[in-house]
Amino acid sequence: MTTELDKIHRFEQTVVKFLNYFQGWRLEWSGGGYDHYDAHGYSPKDRYCVVEMKFRNKYYEDKLLEKYKYDALMSMDEEIVKLYLVSDPKGTYLYWLNYLEMPEVKELYCPDTTLWTKKKVKKKVYLLTEDQSSLTVHDSFNS
Repeated sequence: MTTELDKIHRFEQTVVKFLNYFQGWRLEWSGGGYDHYDAHGYSPKDRYCVVEMKFRNKYYEDKLLEKYKYDALMSMDEEIVKLYLVSDPKGTYLYWLNYLEMPEVKELYCPDTTLWTKKKVKKKVYLLTEDQSSLTVHDSFNS
């Protein structure tokens, strides 16, 4: 039986394969563990990078990034390129976090985990706008 987590892992692996094959990246999927990123490797410009990915079934104008996840990524060596990829029914958005001017932190009620519960807790988040994206591709993987 295929679970929601299995589907997300397949999406992550598909993104890695797509970027490697069509865009000249050299990424490896992180294996679905509990790292603060889903892929790591080299960009087409030979820069070491990590990529955190989120796949949303619903479109939201602002793209939510949990502060704790951002902080974990940014605590990594400053030479590492930190990327955040969000895919939703209207597009795929890639944010280059290293140089992104982050908006003010907000507190929102969000599910305490992505998949396993409907319980909501207050979380500190950043709401990224689509125009902050370094790359936007409409008609996402989820369409």
